[in-house]
Amino acid sequence: MNVSRNFVLSGTGFLVIGIGFGIYMGASGNHEFAPLHAHLNLLGFVLSMIFAMAYRVFPAMGDTKLATYHFWLHVPPGVVLLIMLFLLMSGTITEAGMVPVAPIAEILIFGGVIVFLMNALKNAN
Repeated sequence: MNVSRNFVLSGTGFLVIGIGFGIYMGASGNHEFAPLHAHLNLLGFVLSMIFAMAYRVFPAMGDTKLATYHFWLHVPPGVVLLIMLFLLMSGTITEAGMVPVAPIAEILIFGGVIVFLMNALKNAN
């Protein structure tokens, strides 16, 4: 698995969707999805690209199981979390309806960051 490439591709996917929301908000004058737009671009695009660059700059980090775990702990839960945020902001679900799915996704993403830290401490030389 080329973790750096996978983070680039998934990050670019998040960016396309995030920019799409930005265009929608600008064209409609409805900015209720601004937090989703920000999460798509920051959690999805920016973090994914930073992770991709780290794995490219420190190839020893990318050649580990930790890198693979990190990818799977960041991207799929990130997608779930962003879908939940969309459902909340569109009024489809309430905050109570986000439990337990959104908190689990958040914990998994946090776990991915911890895995990234462990990998960096061990292999970023």
